[in-house]
Amino acid sequence: MLLSPFRHMKGACRRIWRVTILDRYILRQFLGTYFMATILFLAVIAMFDVTEKLDAFLTAPLKETLFDYFASFLPYFANQLSPLFVFISVIFFTSKLAGNSEIIAILASGVSYRRLLRPYMIGAAVLAALTFALSNYIIPPTNTARIAYTNKYVRNKSVESGTNIQLMASPGNVVYINRFENSNKTAYRFSMDRFDDKTIRSRLTARLAQYDSTRQYHWRLTDYMIRNFDGMKETVTIGTSLDSVIPIEPKDFLIAANDQETLTTPQLTDYIEKQRMRGVANIKAFEIEREKRYAATAAAFILTLIGMSLSSRKVKGGMGINIGIGLALSFSYILFSTVTSSLAINGLTTPFVAMEIPNVVYLAIGIYLFRRASR
Repeated sequence: MLLSPFRHMKGACRRIWRVTILDRYILRQFLGTYFMATILFLAVIAMFDVTEKLDAFLTAPLKETLFDYFASFLPYFANQLSPLFVFISVIFFTSKLAGNSEIIAILASGVSYRRLLRPYMIGAAVLAALTFALSNYIIPPTNTARIAYTNKYVRNKSVESGTNIQLMASPGNVVYINRFENSNKTAYRFSMDRFDDKTIRSRLTARLAQYDSTRQYHWRLTDYMIRNFDGMKETVTIGTSLDSVIPIEPKDFLIAANDQETLTTPQLTDYIEKQRMRGVANIKAFEIEREKRYAATAAAFILTLIGMSLSSRKVKGGMGINIGIGLALSFSYILFSTVTSSLAINGLTTPFVAMEIPNVVYLAIGIYLFRRASR
């Protein structure tokens, strides 16, 4: 007798989480339409991209074009436009169900409108998990080859030199480089000051400092001088060559456009914290990239809610009106995200707030539309 309440609760949980024929049917329609829409859109995008970069594709080896560029380009754009594909998919297949009076039949059978939303949210969870894995862990490493390909054959956006570079290598150690050339990994007029409680303890200067790419943080100093300060006493050491470990590398101060796209989210977080400690100012793009990845994951649920609420009613104009509204809303979401990201770049708000503003606004729209449609 004491176990009967627990048996009742177990049975209720089974009913809540049980996937019915209706759930499987809607999930099949949802995911099938999503992947078909993704393939069709990517084919169109690839065609325009080939037209735009035809000269580069004719110059580059076919193997590099296929495996270095398109193997990364297509998944990258599929993931970037995933909210758009989710929205269009929901609008398309739900309008088709409503047009065939299937939604009316489902509701007439005793299924509530809220219960009808469950398979949509399951589908959104599947796509959100896929988007999260791709954007945070899988796609960033492949972007390295794509960006290297475009720098080599399309337009070189890499940063090959820098002047007047100043940053904190580690707490208390400030590095200054007059000029750095990435072609030979050489810093000219290199200096590093070591401070202890705002008091300078030593200064290392060198005419040249060459970075060894085969070993992390390894620098070879040429024509160096080390000055150690102990109160009023000064000790000077001079030499022609010195191997030293200095915890900086060229990518820490030669920051090119799209560098943030090549880092996984854990690497991105470590990089942001390290650069913030060093006093590097231009890390907004990296912070925005990290927050954008999380915001895109939540967008799958929000746009699914809006799409289902908009297209579940049968209208006279057919699915064309719903698809038009869906396209307008999805593009407005992408445009809104771009506008809010510029607010973070200009320092008017934090990257987290900038990336979440569209989600909050469109979530409010989705809740309103869902309540209205359920009535």
